[in-house]
Amino acid sequence: MRSPDVSEAVQISDAGELLDADLQQPPDARGLIIFAHGSGSSRFSSRNRHVAASLNRGGFATLLLDLLTRDEERIDVRTAEYRFDIPRLGRRVVAASDWVRQREIIRELPIGYFGASTGAAAALIAAAERPDAGAVVSRGGRPDLAADALSRVRTPTLLIVGGADLPVIEMNEDAMRRMQAPVELAIVPHATHLFEEPGALEEVERLALDWFRRHL
Repeated sequence: MRSPDVSEAVQISDAGELLDADLQQPPDARGLIIFAHGSGSSRFSSRNRHVAASLNRGGFATLLLDLLTRDEERIDVRTAEYRFDIPRLGRRVVAASDWVRQREIIRELPIGYFGASTGAAAALIAAAERPDAGAVVSRGGRPDLAADALSRVRTPTLLIVGGADLPVIEMNEDAMRRMQAPVELAIVPHATHLFEEPGALEEVERLALDWFRRHL
């Protein structure tokens, strides 16, 4: 049966706090990708929305999730006290995963995670807590911040890093040595941390779509 088109703003509960998210589901979606944004970012990130649109065209539903509540965002803009609270961020990706499993039209879809910057650590924590996830992709991520959860991840993971982002390459290589899951490192030549160079983000999209197609 052909699934309906879905495009809606939703709210997800985590310990009584409400998180805003945008759900986009193309017809006959083959999986659902939960986006975990990086420090100081939100579901309105232009780069992640660009990647999400590419995944939608490739047949995947996407859930662009705010990892902070509206009140927390207002505080974090001034103090930056929440953006590096990785356990909190990881717990909220888990909450989003559980929300998906309770929602009728999408609950049967295989789940993947796409994390950027600190959001990559949150995605890996969720993968450790919810091992039924099928794939993880990190863009310019800090998987090293997932700490002890790294060794518990069994989900196939792709780490995408810009070739000019040398400190983050080292952090990703360190994380790879601590992981037991199938993991690959893809370096986008000449790209910096935000993949702003011509063609860099399109390469991220190509790599991510291929990884999710292989593993979901």
